[in-house]
Amino acid sequence: MRRMFRACLALGGLWLAGFAWFVQDAGKTSATASVCDGIVALTGGEQRVDTAITLLRGGYGHLLLISGVGPHVTLQHILRLQQEPPSSPLAERITLGRRATSTIGNAHETAQWARDSHLRRLLVVTAGYHIRRAMLEIHRVAPDLALIPYPVVPLALQGPLSRRTLFLMFREYNKLLGAEIGALTGLPDGREGLDGI
Repeated sequence: MRRMFRACLALGGLWLAGFAWFVQDAGKTSATASVCDGIVALTGGEQRVDTAITLLRGGYGHLLLISGVGPHVTLQHILRLQQEPPSSPLAERITLGRRATSTIGNAHETAQWARDSHLRRLLVVTAGYHIRRAMLEIHRVAPDLALIPYPVVPLALQGPLSRRTLFLMFREYNKLLGAEIGALTGLPDGREGLDGI
């Protein structure tokens, strides 16, 4: 029993140390962007789409996929929020991915879009707390793609952490651990979280 108790304490200590690192890491922004063939923004949080379109405008990618878009969101609506006219040249370079409903779905949607568009190097835009899991899942389904992370920091992580934000970090950290275990054990990535499959 004593040995089991010590093992549990050690595991708990490792988990806490990892969680502290995760929270700190989630608050880091990308210093610079790299020029890539394409850009993918994973929806589900603030600033992701805005940042991705700014990068597209700045020439950091030729094409942009916005993965996990809701059924009622239109490209015209997105462009209007960016103060771009409907006839903007950017419109022809943006694809709305509507099938993904999870990070695994994002990975499959991204991989398919990259194959169809003959892209080999992608700039991945999502929240700092999500970026490592997103990169891991995309790499699992598209190992030949070169992935460059571009994390954004939500407003909730730019000040003192609230209870709600800490719970989000707790949940995301455990999801990352689960994804890493899946990758290490070679478990199938599955196709859950992708509509129409």
